[in-house]
Amino acid sequence: MTESAVDRRLSREHARELDDRNPLAPFHDRFYRRPGVIYLDGNSLGLLSRDAEASVRAALDSWRERGIDGWLHADPPWFTLGEQLGARLAPLVGAEPASVVVTGTTTVNLHNLVAGFYEPTDGRRGIIATALDFPSDLYALQSQIALRGGDPDRDLRIVTSRDGRTVAEDDLIAAMTDDVALALLPSVLYRSGQLLDLARLTAAAHERGIVIGFDCAHSAGVIPHRFDAWGVDFAFWCTYKYLNAGPGAVGALYVNPRHAGRRPGLAGWWGYQKERQFDMRSDWEGAAGAGAWQISTLPILAAAPLLGSLDLMHEAGIDRLRAVSLDLTDYLIDQIERAGLAAPPYSYRIGTPRPHDQRGGHVAVEHEAGPRIARALKTRGIIPDFRPPDVVRLAPVPLYTSYEDLWRTVQALRAIIDAGEHTRGDAGRDVVA
Repeated sequence: MTESAVDRRLSREHARELDDRNPLAPFHDRFYRRPGVIYLDGNSLGLLSRDAEASVRAALDSWRERGIDGWLHADPPWFTLGEQLGARLAPLVGAEPASVVVTGTTTVNLHNLVAGFYEPTDGRRGIIATALDFPSDLYALQSQIALRGGDPDRDLRIVTSRDGRTVAEDDLIAAMTDDVALALLPSVLYRSGQLLDLARLTAAAHERGIVIGFDCAHSAGVIPHRFDAWGVDFAFWCTYKYLNAGPGAVGALYVNPRHAGRRPGLAGWWGYQKERQFDMRSDWEGAAGAGAWQISTLPILAAAPLLGSLDLMHEAGIDRLRAVSLDLTDYLIDQIERAGLAAPPYSYRIGTPRPHDQRGGHVAVEHEAGPRIARALKTRGIIPDFRPPDVVRLAPVPLYTSYEDLWRTVQALRAIIDAGEHTRGDAGRDVVA
């Protein structure tokens, strides 16, 4: 490539040309984006869409106009909304409609699933996790081991990282020894954005008689999955990141059809067989499929935004979302490196794997002055995320992030170092990083 071609690729005009060719560009205006603000924190909380806003207003209208009759006569009826939303989520994760249900919250669903699938014996008590898991998963696993009379220090098998960023799949498989009962792994590591090979890990676990589940909070809605085909035993995820259902929105879970009839670990009345739920019987009769794993009444106002958001997701298409996501993250990494920001005096490091089959939806930009850089970006109207010890996470969400947004972000990363902003101010993170 000639020098002029390199310069052209680094230009704002080139970014705008990419935006003109972006097949998802028409979706940008369906989200509320503050003028002058670049939002790159959608891997923590997605933006509000007009579609999600409309579905919340419709739920409020039903509540106002129908009261309790909304359980059967709202559009859609609240009584089966968890199952209906699950059926709409199912194609995004490669599952049969009845294998997915929208219910609970991420860690509550994790507790329920592990309580139902973890069956320790004298010879098999171990649970595999990684040193780079989201901490809430580790807290839950420690609790579940203790509740079964185990020792979390002994029975929770933490697979360490060789480089502090990623986890080697060979190390995960090597940890699948004869005394392991269950493996609970992230689909995408929340700090670095490493994507694990769920099919390979599932096959390896099953060859060794190990049940395996996945935390898909950082992949649902941005990466296609094939849970049924891969034989994944169970999975769970939130809906407030790439699915854009709002702060604290309801969670979702998947249970493989071959586990139909398995009793949930934490049974509740909302998981009862729907036609007889209001018979108020004291004996358990679980609903079909994943619906049995519901515990409490679905929070309708926390689920309603997902109706509108899933309209957007299906219109865009999960394969197209993945393709644009990879192109956006390719562009961001390429811009940082071509602009010389990986070399002194800038010294930014890319902590996210480069191969597409190992990369999730965000880019981990590492710098020893990470908290100060994150604050400086916010001062400039660019909203990143920070994760200790040194990771500024930048998430280009394909439904509302433009190439020009990323071009401007790279210019800001350069300007922050040039102006010495990375050496001034509080070096600690905010309470909510």
